[in-house]
Amino acid sequence: MVTAYDAPGARVASEAGVDMILVGDSVGMVVLGHSDTMQVTIPDMVHHVKAVANARPDAVILADMPWISFHVSPEDTVRNAAELIRAGAQCVKMEGGSKRLPMMKALIDAEIPVMSHLGLTPQSFNMMGGFKIQGREKEAVEHLVAEAKAMEEGGAFAVLIEGVPNIVGTLVTDALSIPTIGIGAGVNCDGQVLVYHDVIGLENRFKPKFVRRFGSAYEDQVAAISNYAKEVREGIFPSVDEMYVAKDGLLEALGLYGSSVDE
Repeated sequence: MVTAYDAPGARVASEAGVDMILVGDSVGMVVLGHSDTMQVTIPDMVHHVKAVANARPDAVILADMPWISFHVSPEDTVRNAAELIRAGAQCVKMEGGSKRLPMMKALIDAEIPVMSHLGLTPQSFNMMGGFKIQGREKEAVEHLVAEAKAMEEGGAFAVLIEGVPNIVGTLVTDALSIPTIGIGAGVNCDGQVLVYHDVIGLENRFKPKFVRRFGSAYEDQVAAISNYAKEVREGIFPSVDEMYVAKDGLLEALGLYGSSVDE
């Protein structure tokens, strides 16, 4: 699984053969320039889900439910999730454990598949005291495993585990019969997810420990734009091969034949 936020990203992910595309609320930080995901709204998510869906990728489209869109009531949760499904998602992801069960049950009753998100949940970073690794103590590990089981029993089709030691990711995966997707949760989860911009190396401002960059897109794009600007300033671009030629007789008709325009 990889994130995507627009049609070009979705096309690349699909051609690369990923199984699932997450239209994540990480769009707030990666694309929109916010310092966290809390600023992202349902209209923001609808906009980006539509862009991804318009590419018709050969992958399941999973949409994040942004902060406060599933915290008020089951009815509001269903209405908000329905907006994402109408935009083109096939399923939604919801942060938090058993306290979200009433909302998740309402979604499943409305025929909307739900992935649970446990461990380091970015929408809760204020309560967690920042972006901190979870599951470092015995009680926390036991609680996380219990929460994962509760979400499975509640009907989640998969659990995303974020920001936990490798052994914790392994224990949660072994405890469940549904798939687990890891991000900073070790190698033994059933699948992995990373942010698109991290994978291709377009994000270069910070690098979490769990990120591996498989490309150098930022440097490549800076070099391309720099070369473009240089050749424009030097009069190299556009070249003759990149310009349109006037029809025979046009210059004479305009009274420009033999002028500097004809050179």
